[in-house]
Amino acid sequence: MTDGRPLVFAHRGGADALPEHTLAAYLRALDEGADGVECDVRLTRDGHLVCVHDRRLNRTSNGTGLVSGKTLAELDALDFASWHPAAATEEWQDDHVRLLTLERLLGALRDHGGPVRLLIETKHPSRYGAEVERRLVEMLHRYGLAEPKPDDPIQVTVMSFAALALRRVRRLAPAIPTVYLLEIVPPGVGRGRLPFGARIAGPGIGLIRSRPQLISALRAAGHQTYIWTVNDEPDLDLVLAQRPDGIISDRPKFVLDRLQKAPPV
Repeated sequence: MTDGRPLVFAHRGGADALPEHTLAAYLRALDEGADGVECDVRLTRDGHLVCVHDRRLNRTSNGTGLVSGKTLAELDALDFASWHPAAATEEWQDDHVRLLTLERLLGALRDHGGPVRLLIETKHPSRYGAEVERRLVEMLHRYGLAEPKPDDPIQVTVMSFAALALRRVRRLAPAIPTVYLLEIVPPGVGRGRLPFGARIAGPGIGLIRSRPQLISALRAAGHQTYIWTVNDEPDLDLVLAQRPDGIISDRPKFVLDRLQKAPPV
């Protein structure tokens, strides 16, 4: 939390207003006051970490096939923006809407100035397995982010639905915070227990609707909670009543405006 309110993260950069995982979306979210941003990462065929959610390219680009089967050069030639409704009204610099690599995102966050939190979700299953986390931690070491310090301009947290992925991060970079993402409640988690390697719980909004007591159980066990993906008024009211530590939204400006008008008590 910050100033008694939950942290607000722009999901995939704020995927409602602008095309997800584009630099234009991330810069807009930061300019609007988001505390942090979230991205998904996958490995290309030639070993680059790119910010793409889906296994396949069809939904968010003019390409087809698996992200993992393409080289960075092949992905870089695709259009990752025209599919979005905002394409009809917005004018962007080409550099702001093409494929976003994790390295470019880290550079942009560093250059933007001011403290920012970055949530990185490693996507599994992946044909590259543990290589995803290995390459990620290697990059974070290059940027001096694998051993967080309070005054670092970028504070990184790694998230995954795969408990094994979080164990790998814990082994490779023990100081990096980790979030165990949840769509269902595995055995033990309902009583507040998280798998080894996980430090923060990340339940989805659907899970909170069905089990609103889950946040209090996790808090009683000493865990922070980041809730995804909170995009409308009823869900936001439900979540705020539970006093989470972070809210992940496609509409970060909507969440920030709501918090300003009626902060949690």
